[in-house]
Amino acid sequence: MTDKTTPQAALIAALALLGSLPSMAAAQSDNTSLWEFTGRAFDINNDDVLLYEERHQVEGECVNSTWQPMSHQVKYFRDDEESAFATKTLSYTESSLRPSFEFHQSEFDERMVVANRDDRQLDIAWKTNKGEKKTFETPVNQSVVADAGFDNFVRRSWPMIQANETVDFRFLAPTRGEHYAFVLEQTSDSRVSADLVLEIRPSGFVTRFLVDPIILGYGADGALTDYVGLTNVRENADQNFTAHIRYQTKTAVDCSLTP
Repeated sequence: MTDKTTPQAALIAALALLGSLPSMAAAQSDNTSLWEFTGRAFDINNDDVLLYEERHQVEGECVNSTWQPMSHQVKYFRDDEESAFATKTLSYTESSLRPSFEFHQSEFDERMVVANRDDRQLDIAWKTNKGEKKTFETPVNQSVVADAGFDNFVRRSWPMIQANETVDFRFLAPTRGEHYAFVLEQTSDSRVSADLVLEIRPSGFVTRFLVDPIILGYGADGALTDYVGLTNVRENADQNFTAHIRYQTKTAVDCSLTP
């Protein structure tokens, strides 16, 4: 995230915002379980350079034999540090595709908070790394995807993806307070060895020429294995890291990730 938000920068940075606020925590259930996985982010041009590690904990439950997330916590660590340099929390109480979330990177004193209001509006409060405060009230509908909701959107679209169909959706750019048209489809990429390789790219006439696509890898079970593109983690005051993140499951769920 950066306060120099051209529309194209905001679009791709929004996708990078790939865990629950105390006031938004999902209700506990006897059927809840924990899905744990890690993501190791390597320099996009040098797989030997580890930039940071993400540690994910997703609490959810099996509903009709399919995994449903409730809350999600992410902590970001550098290889030589014991304390997290950034955190993200998400709540899927209102929607698995449009979660409420908070992302905080303390070293830049930057915070993004998005609250889902009855799944009709996303209230956005952004404190930039320059100390500015910006707010937006963004109406949404069922076609809109926000933040890590894209991962659930991929799994919900699994039958269409496996049929090699193009899936249209809109993605939230929180630093602009707007959402934009995107497409999700199968692709191939020499950097990703996965059962299914996907591309997310803007479908607008102008933005599709200005924004690099995000490349995703998924296992046959529906778990994310790879993310290649711009991340939500700042490299410095002016730009974010571009990385290849490789994900590995630590604790699996007891039911199917896909419908």
